[in-house]
Amino acid sequence: MELHVTDDVWDRPIEVTIDCGDHFRVVRNSREAVECLMTCWPQRGGKDFSQARRACIGALEGTTSTTTAVAAFTAAAKSAGILRN
Repeated sequence: MELHVTDDVWDRPIEVTIDCGDHFRVVRNSREAVECLMTCWPQRGGKDFSQARRACIGALEGTTSTTTAVAAFTAAAKSAGILRN
């Protein structure tokens, strides 16, 4: 099975706080979202985190819509208390 990875661009970037709120990060696509989830998320695990990771990876693979990935990432950031905008 051949995997086609896309680099979707979100209509509106999502800003999240990192490093205990001292800095922020702008996430513009599903690739950046997966990277953020895996490297600077305050707590890995849980329903929202897992759904966001799955949706963003799915968007990269072309099996999930960008809209779904954005919604899942936004919900996870809000749940984690790091959504900035």
